[in-house]
Amino acid sequence: MAATGRRFIKDFALLSMAKRRPTTMQRAPEGQPGVVVEHLGVAVEVEHPDGTRRRIRVARKSGLVVGDDVRVDGERIELTPRRSQLLRRSAGGAVHVVAANLDALCVVAAVDPPARAGLVDRAVVAARAAAIRPVVIVNKCDLPDPTGVIPAMRARGDEWLTVLAVSAVTGEAVDELAALLAKVGRAVLVGPSGVGKSSLLNRLLPEAARATKQLSATRGAGMHTTTTSTLWRLPGGGELVDTPGVREYGLVDVPPGDLAVYFPAFGVVEGACRFRDCLHESEPGCAVQRAVADGRVPASRYVAYRTLLAEAKG
Repeated sequence: MAATGRRFIKDFALLSMAKRRPTTMQRAPEGQPGVVVEHLGVAVEVEHPDGTRRRIRVARKSGLVVGDDVRVDGERIELTPRRSQLLRRSAGGAVHVVAANLDALCVVAAVDPPARAGLVDRAVVAARAAAIRPVVIVNKCDLPDPTGVIPAMRARGDEWLTVLAVSAVTGEAVDELAALLAKVGRAVLVGPSGVGKSSLLNRLLPEAARATKQLSATRGAGMHTTTTSTLWRLPGGGELVDTPGVREYGLVDVPPGDLAVYFPAFGVVEGACRFRDCLHESEPGCAVQRAVADGRVPASRYVAYRTLLAEAKG
């Protein structure tokens, strides 16, 4: 394996170990354990180990998210420490916890509407920064792909990143996706409206019975068919958290010096940069810039990296 690839993987492993430290939370009371399986704004649905469920009213800004392990004592509910949490920054700058105690993030794109590469890159970086496995799912592979969405997404694949082209309509590669989800544990589906997250969930778990809607012909964007986050147990194993559509996925707490470790493109780089803190901009002896110059890293991927680097610098 290339030296730089090995160093990136080593650095990623070390940073992942640091990210796995439990989140500091208030002490949980003595009570019945459970997991938040649905968030309804002013209430949450909690599932207990024996399979029973109860709905508990909470403050709108309680901080609870789907996937949280909790303890319930009467009408009192408190968090227990999280082993992971997926963060995103909205267009307005607010930081949101997407879901908790995750093993994988499945970012869903589609052939139609055309995928937004920037959202995919940001979601993959956010997952790796949180020590969560990223998976890219390109839905609607049964449709014509004149803009080359599928090959462009597959070009992102490396030893860290799985890219699957599936069809919720025909079922193509859905069995492969189900097998992957059974192995990873708990995954979350994120992506913009209209890419078919709910349709995929219906294919994986028909009883979920999520309503799907037609794309808006005037706006060229999907209608929000999922309005709450919900955790589903899959029949073949694994769990899947379905979330409302997101149009933006801003990064949170990703230092500029760490971005290259998480960015999907640089695993093919051979050799090492002259400077260990190289940001791969204009520094002399940069292995990434050499890889771009000789075509091993596509110029478009390098441009995408520089865009996120500017964002990380603030």
